[in-house]
Amino acid sequence: MKIFTEPVKLQKWAESRRLAGKKIALVPTMGYLHEGHLSLIAAAKKKGADEIVVSIFVNPIQFGPNEDYARYPRDEKADLAKCRQAGATAVFFPTPDNMYAADHSVYINEMELGNSLCGARRPGHFRGVCTVVAKLFNLAKPHFAVFGQKDYQQETIIRRMVRDLNFDVKIVVAPIVREPSGLARSSRNTYLSDAERAQALALSAALAEARAEVKRAGEVDWKTCRARIVRKLQANKLKVDYVEAVDADTLKPVTKLVAKKTTVLLAVYCGATRLIDNAVM
Repeated sequence: MKIFTEPVKLQKWAESRRLAGKKIALVPTMGYLHEGHLSLIAAAKKKGADEIVVSIFVNPIQFGPNEDYARYPRDEKADLAKCRQAGATAVFFPTPDNMYAADHSVYINEMELGNSLCGARRPGHFRGVCTVVAKLFNLAKPHFAVFGQKDYQQETIIRRMVRDLNFDVKIVVAPIVREPSGLARSSRNTYLSDAERAQALALSAALAEARAEVKRAGEVDWKTCRARIVRKLQANKLKVDYVEAVDADTLKPVTKLVAKKTTVLLAVYCGATRLIDNAVM
């Protein structure tokens, strides 16, 4: 497994692998890898990648001034071991200084899909995400990139960016990986106390109940369903950030939940920790 820290060296290597006829997959992460990240590597292998590049970079420009950039969990040694065991063939460990020039001034802004949900609550977040992902596409030169469904709005925005800017990259979306309890895997789960973990189970439980209702009825009134979800979250002492239902492709709000065509997305504060989850109905 090759380890790169300098963007130009990754880029030259990736170009040589492409010229050799190898299929390259990119798995972008912020590190502190867990089973969810490892499932993305597994998906890349299943899709037939010859080279699997895992980027590990806590991207400063997607964090707001009062967010957790400084304390975001990091463990480079453990991450490298997990990448090697999972079958990654290259790991990219850049620093902010070698990813962004001191006077960098070019960003990528998506202007429609990122205006709601997490985008409305984290101004500038998706500008940072789109910018760093575009840079990673230019550096790793992947034929396809694997993202997780847990960041549903993010992967929808990335697909739009790829379409609108004609990136020659296919986007693969892997299912959410959950802990045995149902809690969606996240690096930020490490912030939770045992009591908060128990409270956080209300997210996946509420989504499962909504999906079961849609399966039974075929179509469900969102206003009524939303009220039930909010009550469940609040009963578990979770502070609701948003509870929204959207068209699965466009992220536009809907009034009815319909199987396979709509997605419910949740964001809450469990103590001081912000958690997100979602389910396609």
